[in-house]
Amino acid sequence: MSTAVPPVLTGLVDDAAVFPPGSAPLPDALAGHARHRAAWYAALVGPLLVPSSAVGYLRRTGPVAAGTPLAVGLVGDGGLDPLAADVTRVAALAGVALVQVEVAVAKRGEDPAPGLAVLLELAAARADLRWYAELPLTFGLLAGLDTLAAARARGVPVAAKFRTGGLAAELFPTPVELAAVVCACRDRALPFKLTAGLHRAVRHTDPETGFVHHGFLNVLAAALAAHDGAEVADVAVVLATTDPAPLVAAVTPRLSQNRPLWIGYGSCSVDEPLADLTGYGLIGGTRR
Repeated sequence: MSTAVPPVLTGLVDDAAVFPPGSAPLPDALAGHARHRAAWYAALVGPLLVPSSAVGYLRRTGPVAAGTPLAVGLVGDGGLDPLAADVTRVAALAGVALVQVEVAVAKRGEDPAPGLAVLLELAAARADLRWYAELPLTFGLLAGLDTLAAARARGVPVAAKFRTGGLAAELFPTPVELAAVVCACRDRALPFKLTAGLHRAVRHTDPETGFVHHGFLNVLAAALAAHDGAEVADVAVVLATTDPAPLVAAVTPRLSQNRPLWIGYGSCSVDEPLADLTGYGLIGGTRR
């Protein structure tokens, strides 16, 4: 198999090296991102994600490659209030190309509608950027998805974002919960992004925390199944499997297609998903 990154995997992994659990210092993250951008698998990797709290430290001594600015995704860890100013600050940095903005519009249990209204106003004013509204998988979720879908229909460049892990068990949605969200986005023609917990290709239990992590290959196969019309129960089965064989079998025939529904996810490690994808023969190497 060619070592070229196939379309279904292009831009799958945003570089979140500065975020937990990796928590790399920004200079190290910049050096690592430059390495990824120069590697054969560069097409697998999206922008470098930088939190608003680190914008003041974001300084470039040169482009990632000759004539190429550093593509940055801004993560609004300070919330919505300072986000417009943070966007302006990053966009003004020499050698930096701000390409996307992500922010949580509500905490768990809060109504996401007010935060969505603020975010959509910002997104409409900066339609040159991609915007991601992180919605909690709780109260007001479906209404929030309706709001985002309506905004996209008006031409606002916004999509949904969901958390699939974290430092507490309740931040890991069950396969049925995640399947319901995937299908709800499918039904609204609404792309989505995921964040946290997707460290390895296949669903597994972390031996240190006991948390059961979703696998990014499970999510990819689930998105393909949902796109093909599968219902929640069937998508949940794909998300719940710990056997890599059916996942590889589902993805392999679709390698030359564009990835439907799922925009991708941020990972504090690019090397881990790269190793898994290579090991399963989906990019480089020989399929098991």
